[in-house]
Amino acid sequence: MTTLSIVEARNRLAEAINRVSYGGERVVLARRGKPVAALISTEDLALLQKLEDAKDVRAATKVLKEYDRNPAAFNTLDEYLAGRVAET
Repeated sequence: MTTLSIVEARNRLAEAINRVSYGGERVVLARRGKPVAALISTEDLALLQKLEDAKDVRAATKVLKEYDRNPAAFNTLDEYLAGRVAET
């Protein structure tokens, strides 16, 4: 994995993009020596999105199981919205 300062990345953006897209590298962008962002391939991005989607499905499944066990513990949408109005 390569780390570039923001200034280096700006000056060598085409090279950094080529390293990511053709070389399969990941390039970390740093400001004052601290990583702040990364350039990744579209394949890596697709994988990250699939992982996030799977995590969301697991969380939704967990909540649905909890609801099935005890629906009274959950608010309806109307109850939730009424509570939000009351807070303001």
